[in-house]
Amino acid sequence: MRFASDNSGPVHPRVMEALQAANDGWALPYGNDEWTTRAVEKVRTAFEAPEAAVYFTATGSAANALALATIAQPYQTIFCTPEAHIEEDECNAPEFYTGGAKLTLVESRDARMVPEALARVLESKSGENVHGAQMGPLSLTQVTERGTVYGLDHLNELTTLAKRHGIPVHLDGARFANALVSLGCSAADMSWRAGVDIVSFGGTKNGLMGAEAVVIFDPKLAWEFELRRKRGGHLFSKSRYLSAQMDAYLTDDLWLDMAKMANTAAQKVVSGLERIDGAQLLHPSEANMIYASFSSAAHRRLRDAGAQYYPSTGATEGPDDAHASCRIVADWSCPDAHIETFLAHVASD
Repeated sequence: MRFASDNSGPVHPRVMEALQAANDGWALPYGNDEWTTRAVEKVRTAFEAPEAAVYFTATGSAANALALATIAQPYQTIFCTPEAHIEEDECNAPEFYTGGAKLTLVESRDARMVPEALARVLESKSGENVHGAQMGPLSLTQVTERGTVYGLDHLNELTTLAKRHGIPVHLDGARFANALVSLGCSAADMSWRAGVDIVSFGGTKNGLMGAEAVVIFDPKLAWEFELRRKRGGHLFSKSRYLSAQMDAYLTDDLWLDMAKMANTAAQKVVSGLERIDGAQLLHPSEANMIYASFSSAAHRRLRDAGAQYYPSTGATEGPDDAHASCRIVADWSCPDAHIETFLAHVASD
């Protein structure tokens, strides 16, 4: 019963095979190899963006921080939700890599930014004098950190507001594939066609060993990103091992197949929880992440059975009928047996 994170799932066998193939012999370093050339073209094809600049990093935090540093000045502020990964989980990496740009938190509902709230904040910053932080990028997390997904209309409404005020848009797509499958749209529809300027395109949470892509739709920003990547210590010499993963990921729609498997597994958990008296979903679950609440007795049973997930602090310490929240995440490899056993422990009250 392994539901702690999609980061904890195994690497897909086809990705391991690609890494083994890349390890055969010698290759030029720093991205001057055939795997990088091939993977870059596959990313461009997936996004229908033949002129996009594409770079690979080993972590999502590096992808986000370097992407934001490329489009934010140190005297600017980056607009995001209180639940955004760059706010909750990156130890001030965006502030560090941008040289001091701050984060301004914008009201959200179910972790999705409220357009009216963004409009108010942007208007309040319009015409800011020298004493205040200047307007910088809008950063959106897709899938959100509460398991919800921005629909295309919602995404377009937010990016339109950003463009109206002359600021660029960054999309944190650590679970980009899961959102894409949920919406049933194309990568282009959920990025540059929706007004997004730069994307952190995730792979690690979706079956890769450790590879992310930064996709920059304005090639004029490419050189600055390259310099920041080098200065920040994220230019890999043996970059073929990142590129080989992404090459396999984008071959024969493996990335979409794995995202479908993860989303399907999560929806089976959702369906099961909805049938259990007392269990409650705390946010809509629209991809592969679930926030739910059920009894402390159920949390104790799961703990004792060795289930891996993230219960809230003290979830196992309350009276049997007390309720406590948790986060449950399914990855591409999640077996039905794990789902059934997990739900059986929750339902035993």
